[in-house]
Amino acid sequence: MKRELIKMVRHRRRVRRVRKKISGSAQRPRLAVARSHRNIEAQVIDDAEGRTLCGISTRSRDVRGQIAYGGNIKAAAAIGKLIGEKARALGIETVAFDRRGQRYHGRVKALADAAREAGLKF
Repeated sequence: MKRELIKMVRHRRRVRRVRKKISGSAQRPRLAVARSHRNIEAQVIDDAEGRTLCGISTRSRDVRGQIAYGGNIKAAAAIGKLIGEKARALGIETVAFDRRGQRYHGRVKALADAAREAGLKF
């Protein structure tokens, strides 16, 4: 039990450390990526107003039929492409990437690359 608690505290510290440096605005909102063992989600957030502009997850109704399992690189790339398309439809071209304390590797990197291919700049 103690090891899980230590890991959770360290993760929260990393999240806070990243969030000190990254903030979203109306011109450049924040693209926040949350990853769990079985799912991945992405949100475009305007921190100045405190609202989510758009978001997508492997648990979303429109995505569940397309993706069999949400915990792999293929699913992360699909979510990155969809969030990029949604953001571009709202007129958002540039974002600040918030990896939420995760390493820029694997699924997080696949999501970021797919969002870039969909037309987002960060």
